[in-house]
Amino acid sequence: MAFFKHIIVLFFFLTLGYPTFSQEDYTPPKLSNSESWTLILVPDTQSYVKFGRNQGILELMTGWIEENINTLNIKMVLCTGDLVEQNELLVTDNINGNRPSREQWLAVSKAFGRLDGKVPYILAAGNHDFGYKNIENRKSNYNEYFPAHKNILNSQLLKEVTYNIDGLPTIENAAFEFISPHDRKFLFLNLEFAPRHKVLDWANDVVRKEVYKEHTVTILTHSYLNAENDHIERETYPIVDRNYGLAIWENLVKPSTNIQMVFSGHIGAPNDFKAHVGYRVDENSGEKKVNQITFNAQALGGGWHGNGGNGWLRILEFMPDKKTVNVRTYSPFFAISPETQDKAWSKTPFNEFSFELD
Repeated sequence: MAFFKHIIVLFFFLTLGYPTFSQEDYTPPKLSNSESWTLILVPDTQSYVKFGRNQGILELMTGWIEENINTLNIKMVLCTGDLVEQNELLVTDNINGNRPSREQWLAVSKAFGRLDGKVPYILAAGNHDFGYKNIENRKSNYNEYFPAHKNILNSQLLKEVTYNIDGLPTIENAAFEFISPHDRKFLFLNLEFAPRHKVLDWANDVVRKEVYKEHTVTILTHSYLNAENDHIERETYPIVDRNYGLAIWENLVKPSTNIQMVFSGHIGAPNDFKAHVGYRVDENSGEKKVNQITFNAQALGGGWHGNGGNGWLRILEFMPDKKTVNVRTYSPFFAISPETQDKAWSKTPFNEFSFELD
């Protein structure tokens, strides 16, 4: 009798009670064309590193990038800034984080360190990367944890640099030249949060240089578009010498003839993906399309005090025609388990689209 009871219980679990997971709708990321190359866009990392429990998710994200360098032909990684929640906090409140600033900087440096010597990465400096908690001043620990020589592949691409608030040359504001596998020349221009006037002047001088005239210039900065796809005109931070999104557009991007892409982060609302993203296309003075992409995820997965952003990344596949870019949004955090792989792709129109370069 006991034998038949065990058979009945086993039958129940196999047919009704034991959870099953279908992988029919999941395919791991792959190139749509074997000749393509990939750029990975990492959103704001602050909510991953401010809690010790979340730091492993950021490690998983950069570990996934490391594992897929060859599979996806990854040639560049960008991060939209706010690398930490607080730049110079000694005592935490255990509400908006439970790790002091030094541990936050060490965590984000360690996570991106997985890519050192393997793929170049450029990280924007956001408002939380300055001051004490949130850009009370322009002092930052950025250069201590991300000096120019940290990743040899970064230093090999470094072509231009200007000075931080302390008068030191750092890659908070720097230009990196990258020649794609399709021989298209790119210049990635990294700009600090709400760049100072002299930084914007420097950036204008760089993009106007004859040597970069035929380059596809890409701006990486932290704050630029809002969720309504408008250029951010003003914010309430206690800094005077600053240029927000609209000023960057009017004084740098629009007057240029070679800036064709702008990437940023910064925005968001709890558990609302659309509130974290923006996209618009305008023409610069050279009548070239400028694709402006804002991507963040930090308040997904439980809000500002949640898991940090559900592991979302943007995968940009640059096609062999040298102009088409396919954008997809993917979470290695969801993809790691068959139980959650059905959530690994965000296929909403604002997260999966294509655009063209001139």
